Parts: sequence; structure tokens; C-alpha cells
Amino acid sequence: MGLTRNDKMKIGVLKETVPGECRVASTPDIVKKLTAQGFEVLIESSAGSAAHFTDEEYQSVGAQIVDAQTVLAADIVLKVRKPSQEQIAQMRDGAVLICFIEICEDDGTLKALLAKNIKAIALERIPRISRAQSMDALSSQSNIAGYRAVIEAAAHYGRFLPLMMTSAGSAKPSRVIILGVGVAGLQAIATARRLGADVYAYDIRPETQEQIQSLGAKPIVLDIGESGSGEGGYAKELSEEAKAKQQALLADELSKAHVIITTALIPCRPAPTLITEDVVKRMREGSVIVDLAAANGGNCPLTEADQVVNRHGVILVGHTNYPAMMPSDASAFFAKNIANLIDIMVDKTEDGLVLKDLAEDEITAAAVIKP
Repeated sequence: MGLTRNDKMKIGVLKETVPGECRVASTPDIVKKLTAQGFEVLIESSAGSAAHFTDEEYQSVGAQIVDAQTVLAADIVLKVRKPSQEQIAQMRDGAVLICFIEICEDDGTLKALLAKNIKAIALERIPRISRAQSMDALSSQSNIAGYRAVIEAAAHYGRFLPLMMTSAGSAKPSRVIILGVGVAGLQAIATARRLGADVYAYDIRPETQEQIQSLGAKPIVLDIGESGSGEGGYAKELSEEAKAKQQALLADELSKAHVIITTALIPCRPAPTLITEDVVKRMREGSVIVDLAAANGGNCPLTEADQVVNRHGVILVGHTNYPAMMPSDASAFFAKNIANLIDIMVDKTEDGLVLKDLAEDEITAAAVIKP
């Protein structure tokens, strides 16, 4: 990206427009660092309002408050969620876009970005290597989702999670089962344990058993005849035979749970069914299922995306954007991830900041969208 002497590389931060999305792609603390590094930062008016960051806070650290069109003309455009077709049309040819592109959905977004030669960095494609951990927005947001899922479960469950002993009697600790031990699942385990629940967890990858125990939970061990360990630390899809065996073996464990939090996802595939309707019917009245896979069809077929419903006496929570429920901290984590990514993308020269070749670094090379 060529800049003449005294030109400043412009970073633009757009306001999110997806209903219910309260996060913002950068925060005043990060903007202060970006301006100190020599960037000119443009913030769309009220972009941070839903995350409790005011325009005045951004201005106080050197940002300019502008309209959306001015932001879209920046050298680097930052968003949380993918841009609309109209926004892409207003971006300048050859610009850099950093956001969750949601690449599994073929709605014309990728074609529109490539048509304008926009260097789109999909944050969900940041590789899971040690050097990229500080840029891994998918993990930072999943961490928040795992925490918030437990809070939602506790709010909807009509009983205590921990052991409670009072003069009026005592309550036994609730039995909480976490399905899927990725980033969200591990945080859910840790949070439920901190709240005093009796926590069990299950994952198709056998290597997670040690992680489960390290957090004070008990692993559920099933012999389904194959491993679900995939590439890059992710789970892979099981065979139909193994899926059926898994459901049958899990049923008895799940029916005893008071709270189940499911986090099982396979990239760009429908969520695997882990909790059948028969299991829900066997669960105790007033039990809660928090289904973090609701946006991908749910780990329970009775889950309804973005709804809280009661089925057979069990409360199913189907929220699809838990980080947006904690927008201030979620935005702070997200903004830091992006700032760390920008650090490896730009060189400081005598003529100012210059964008590097994104193909030369293994992190940006993996994340940039290609034709």
C-alpha cells in the first residue's frame, strides 16, 4: 500500500449494524496506541455506544469522529461482523478489511470483496499456532461465550448451583455437564466450578480428559470406536455409526444433569446432535440446556436460535451471540487481537507506515481470503 511522505495510513472503525451486535472493533485504549504508532484513526459516529465507549472518549485519544462513508474510504477497515454489499461497494479498491468474514456462508460477500481487490483478513482463519495466540479473536470471543453461557444457565435454573447450607435447610450442588471441551467449553467448566457446581465434561477428543481434570471437573469417558481429533486442535466429524453409539452412551449421563452446556461445533458443518428429544424428556423438570451451537442448528434439535423455550419441562437457551452480551470486555479483547495483528502487517519506514506483503507471513497468509 503506497503512501507518500507525510501521508498517514488511515484505519477506519465501522459501527456494527447486525441486530443485537453491541461490540465495536476498536476501543479508546487501543486507538490511543494506534495513533501513537502513527496511524490516523477514523471512528464512525456512535460506533462504540452499544459497548459503552463514547465518541468523546475516542476523540480524547486522537481519533476523528466521521461518517460511515469516510470510514469506508480508509486504508484499513475494521469491523466485528462481515460488511454488507453496500459497504463493500463504498470501500476503495485494494483496501484491507479485518473482521469475522463468516466464510461458511456463500452469500456473495467473498465475490464482492475479491472483485474490488480488497485484502480481506478473516479472523476465524487465524492459525492456532503459538505465535498467533494474541491475535486469535475467535478464541478470545469463545472464552467470553463459555463464561456467559454458565451465567445464563444459572439465571434460568430455579435452584442453586453450589452446595448451600442454611438454617432453613440445605441444597445439594447442581450437576452440570459441559459437552465440547474447546475454548468455550474449558471456560464454561472453570466458571461452573467457581460457582460451586458438580461439573462433568465430555469431548470426542481423548486428549481433553487431562484438561477437564485440571479444572476440577470429571471427564465422561465413552468408547465409541474412533477418535474425534482433527487438524489444528479442532474436532472432526464422526462416522454415522460412531455418532449413533455416542448418542446412546451419552443418553444416561445427560438425563441425570440439571444443567447442560453444549459447545460442540465442526467448522462449516451443521452442529452434531448430542441431546436427543428422548433425553430431554428424561431430564428433571426445570433443568436447563444452554446450546452454544444454536446458530448452526443446535446440539439439541429442540433448540430455537435466539429464543428461550420450554420443551418437556426443560428450558432451552438458544442465544447466538454471547460476546455481544458483554460488549465492553468483548470489544476490549477483540480490539487487542486486531492491534496485535496489525503490528505484524505494517512496517515503519522513513516515509511512514507501509503495508507488508500479506503472503510473506504465515499468519496473514493463512487468514487472507484468496480467489
